[in-house]
Amino acid sequence: MNMSFNRLASPIVAAGRPLPDTGRSPVLVRELSSGDRDRLLAHFLALDEDDRLLRFGQIVPDHVIENYVGNIDFAHDTVFGVFDDQLLLVGVGHLAYLPAEGDKRTAEYGVSVLESARGRGIGTKLFERAAIRSRNTQVSTLYIHCLSRNATMMHIAKKAGMKIEYAYGEADAYLSLAPADQTSLIAEMLQEQAAVFDYAIKRQACRTSRMFEAFMPTADAA
Repeated sequence: MNMSFNRLASPIVAAGRPLPDTGRSPVLVRELSSGDRDRLLAHFLALDEDDRLLRFGQIVPDHVIENYVGNIDFAHDTVFGVFDDQLLLVGVGHLAYLPAEGDKRTAEYGVSVLESARGRGIGTKLFERAAIRSRNTQVSTLYIHCLSRNATMMHIAKKAGMKIEYAYGEADAYLSLAPADQTSLIAEMLQEQAAVFDYAIKRQACRTSRMFEAFMPTADAA
């Protein structure tokens, strides 16, 4: 039996990983656009062979990733990202809408987090944001396909109450979603506003830092 995802921001802790450090900045998830395509490409190219295997189900070469990023349709799908203080895209969630079957709408979700940013709950936050967006866009089932050895993704799926089916080293996970309501709509709006504001602050800080560096005397000049 599928379980409904009615929690707006329920914590899901990856197995064997510590809770996020309370001294760290909160993980904020921003919706991406075609203007972020270069950062998306840099993110996926930074994944090593094993991470590419877990994300795409096979070890994909650079040119396949370039083609994948170049063909993302931001008008149809939804892509989310988490940025670090240097505006490096450290986590990406891709929500792809599948063809509707009657009144049933399904979306497939894929996620990747850079190794340097793991253990902070980024994958969880990306998943939760994707679940809220799915609810708010009349998706009734959120679907994940991945390798069964993808322990982090499997743990997130189990914590969310997804129905999981295993076959030939792969896994399919399904989550039945409650219809959108005023609470889910407001929650997504507030999350996006916070993430956009956070990104603007980080961008300004980076610009200010580069400006100071430009005026600082170099070692040769000194």
